[in-house]
Amino acid sequence: MDEIDRAILRELQIDGRIAYAELGPKVGLSASAARQRLQRLLDTQAVQVVGVTDPMGMGGQSMALLGIAVDGDPRAVADELAERPEVVYSVLTSGGFDLFAEVVCPGPRELLDFVNDVVRPLEGVGKVQSFPYFGIHTHRFLWNVG
Repeated sequence: MDEIDRAILRELQIDGRIAYAELGPKVGLSASAARQRLQRLLDTQAVQVVGVTDPMGMGGQSMALLGIAVDGDPRAVADELAERPEVVYSVLTSGGFDLFAEVVCPGPRELLDFVNDVVRPLEGVGKVQSFPYFGIHTHRFLWNVG
């Protein structure tokens, strides 16, 4: 990834719907060259252009971070949870938990059911601690791309 690719990413972080005719000049390229560069980034999966929602702002939804301690390889549990639509991201970690999973459910009852009926019974899961969200304080996707 070179400086032009990073410039494209910075512009997309500001406006993911920017037109190529506007993007090109901002990064020192023609519109068609900017389109080709972005397509290469998309094809190599270095970047995704997506619409991001705020589940708490959509009303009536419950979110939580689940801290999961696993007996054995946490990747197997992470793989199983990745198949569930309630899981919006998961990370492998160390310390008191082997895995964190952020989940979104239609409501508190469904969140409870997900934790007790889906997560706890998974093979290898030793402990689940739920950290329900009362609100999202900061939600940004502007990372320093260099």
